Amino acid sequence: MVKIRRPHILVVGGTGFIGHSILMTAKQKGWKLSSVSLKYPKKDRHIHGVKYILADVRNLPKLKKKLKDKYHYIVNSSGYGAKNSTLSENQKILETHFLGVVNLISIFEKKNILKFVQIGTGDEYGFAKAPQKEDSKYLPFSTYGFAKYYSTQYLKMKYKTKNFPSIILRLFLVYGPKQNNNKIVSHTIINCLLNKKFNLSKGNQKRDYCYIEDVTRSIFSALKSKTKGEIINIGSGKPLTVRSLVKYIQKLVGRGKPIFGALNYRKYENMKVYPNIKKATKKLHWRPKISLEKGIKLTINYYKNFLKVA
Repeated sequence: MVKIRRPHILVVGGTGFIGHSILMTAKQKGWKLSSVSLKYPKKDRHIHGVKYILADVRNLPKLKKKLKDKYHYIVNSSGYGAKNSTLSENQKILETHFLGVVNLISIFEKKNILKFVQIGTGDEYGFAKAPQKEDSKYLPFSTYGFAKYYSTQYLKMKYKTKNFPSIILRLFLVYGPKQNNNKIVSHTIINCLLNKKFNLSKGNQKRDYCYIEDVTRSIFSALKSKTKGEIINIGSGKPLTVRSLVKYIQKLVGRGKPIFGALNYRKYENMKVYPNIKKATKKLHWRPKISLEKGIKLTINYYKNFLKVA
């Protein structure tokens, strides 16, 4: 591995939950920092020293003009999801993820970067049997999973044909401070702290929850790893049901009124989605360090301060 005095990292989607964490860690390491996003970050996600670039990954000509600096590492954590499965929303998901990857590679494949880390998702496994393994042949069933899956395949093809130095990390459910409040952990914590009623499904889905600090470590392990052209699962490796998670948070907070069964399960929902993480241990020498108890308590404390509740 080439040693760089001060590596320059470009985080695509650097104003998001995961992107912000990557940039914070890179700043602690003394790296040069750049971010690409559609908007400037919210106040609590702004990082001094980051060059914030406004650009749409779907617009190749404008993206090329904005990304003229020398970058050593690229992490693509950009993403777009939508609650409504309209034709226009599905088109935007496909374009942002798949076309975005195609455009980024067209810019960087001849620029001698050291590593391109693509943030994938457990949704790429569709109905594959849990624990999901990287060699699964199942296809995704959601537009988001589909877009991520074909981004993965495109990156693998570019590695095989052009030796493009990419690696795909398939993340499962990530949680932690500063996450948007529409995710299961943040949503549950906020409603419990405010002692509100909130509707849920029966909660029998089995899922994997990995703390943001562990996920960020895996990304930096991938950046420095010699492994290229491969898919690697990232998760805690310790699944539990949504119901168990919610009840655990409710117990720690000491209040909250979850209403299980008020919502239907999503159509075509795989009830067991959690990863086999042996490959991450072998290839990246990475394993999660933050227990669920510690991670949830850290996240509860953040939202207590954020909401100013006891």
